[in-house]
Amino acid sequence: MKNTRQIAVIGLGSMGYGIASSALRGGHETFGFDVNAEQVARFVAEGGQTGALGDLAPQMQVVVVVVLNAAQTESVLFGENGVVPGLSKGAVVIACATVPPDFAKSMSARCAEHGVHYLDAPISGGSLKAAQGQLSIMAAGAPAAFDAARPVLDSIAETVFELGDSAGAGSAMKAVNQLLAGVHIATMAEALTFGMTQGVSPEKFVEVISKCAGTSWMLENRAPHIVAGDYTPHSSVNIWPKDLGIVLDIAKNAQFSAPITAAALQQFVAAAGQGLGHEDDAAVAKVYARNAGLTLPGDG
Repeated sequence: MKNTRQIAVIGLGSMGYGIASSALRGGHETFGFDVNAEQVARFVAEGGQTGALGDLAPQMQVVVVVVLNAAQTESVLFGENGVVPGLSKGAVVIACATVPPDFAKSMSARCAEHGVHYLDAPISGGSLKAAQGQLSIMAAGAPAAFDAARPVLDSIAETVFELGDSAGAGSAMKAVNQLLAGVHIATMAEALTFGMTQGVSPEKFVEVISKCAGTSWMLENRAPHIVAGDYTPHSSVNIWPKDLGIVLDIAKNAQFSAPITAAALQQFVAAAGQGLGHEDDAAVAKVYARNAGLTLPGDG
């Protein structure tokens, strides 16, 4: 195929695995890397490839980094075994983690020193959209970075928002999105459990509110997890202290008050403190339920 690429996907978690699988379906020669050997073996069994990243780096045209945070991103790119120094000039890094805009700018500058393009490209849509190749990507970078990344973006995303020709703009937009998403999840949990105090069952809550003005995408996506009593993590509680913390750091630097974000953050911190950090982020409802003496589905 004319537009196929040799790709390394670093980070095969719930989002990265879907991205790697979508790239593979798109006809790209896709190599997967993760500290979890079982995930790598699973990807290879489905037709992907792996190997020693240091040896393979010179032939990789695109490196998609789907790790947890800025520290892991920097380690992957420039740490002891960082991939960027081994890449050929003209390769592109697609960086997908939620990070501060200034961090994205610094990574872009450091990549440029090696002749490597950097696309500030945080993602949205969840693990199911990732697996379907239907992510939304908030991307910013030089035109050459977009050109180098385009065949892969076409395989993994339904919508690519091109937000500017320099890194940082994508991460800024992702912070706006995460402010809303985190607040919506916490507010959904508060509303659902408030309804329980008034005799409104979680099932009836979902049936009615999802058709009313108070609904949101997060409500419709996460509230059914509570109804089912299934907290298998599609996006974990532990994501939100990090992401909402980034939002508040940016807000502080901008001298902007974000009290609703701060209140939502405290509920996720409380959930993590109760040992719920690795559960689905809908488990923040358990904080409200425990405080009110309520029994959620599956906890009876």
